[in-house]
Amino acid sequence: MLESIWSFLLDFVSKPDQVLLAIIEKYHNWVYVFLFLIIFAETGLIIASFLMPFLPGDALIFTIGLLAQEGSLNIYLVIPLLIFAAILGDNLNYYVGKRFGEYIMNSEKDFFIKKKHLEKAKDFFDKNGKNSIIIARFVPVIRTIVPFLCGSTKVKYSTFLSFSMIGAVLWVGVIGLLGYNLGKIEWVKENLDLMIWGIIILANIPLIKQIFFSKKKEV
Repeated sequence: MLESIWSFLLDFVSKPDQVLLAIIEKYHNWVYVFLFLIIFAETGLIIASFLMPFLPGDALIFTIGLLAQEGSLNIYLVIPLLIFAAILGDNLNYYVGKRFGEYIMNSEKDFFIKKKHLEKAKDFFDKNGKNSIIIARFVPVIRTIVPFLCGSTKVKYSTFLSFSMIGAVLWVGVIGLLGYNLGKIEWVKENLDLMIWGIIILANIPLIKQIFFSKKKEV
């Protein structure tokens, strides 16, 4: 059972197009519910932040755009749907942070939230301020924790919501439409695996840099 879950997660990260096509073939329009839940979980479930490195948000959205270009998905439905999922997830995380943030952050227990992830996200938030709500959309793990930090530090809700909506539109809209337009190019379709790994590496560069520089300061 556990081996099957890990196998699915690895395939989902490295070959999201094949996984999505299999889901579309078997479950048809239920794929939209699946995609909604994935994006919602990546932005809204702070208690599952340990799983976030295995959810390929950026690469998934790019692949969704590409599959929409091929006609497997409806671009006019999937982009607004996933923007809404991202905003809704942010709002849930903000509420959890506002209601339980102080207790969770001061507790010695992890509550499925790795302390090192919280610390890196807090450094990121302190460095970028409210703009981190937008920037974090493009950084795995950090995008899950920043809304939680906004709630726990009592960032004004109207400000948070505005930045969250801008970030969601940019994240889903730009990456999704990039995949949709590049999907017209034969080389991109034939080398999608390289494109996906390239997106994953690019998305993680800010996090890698922050970890590297923080360790350098400790030395």
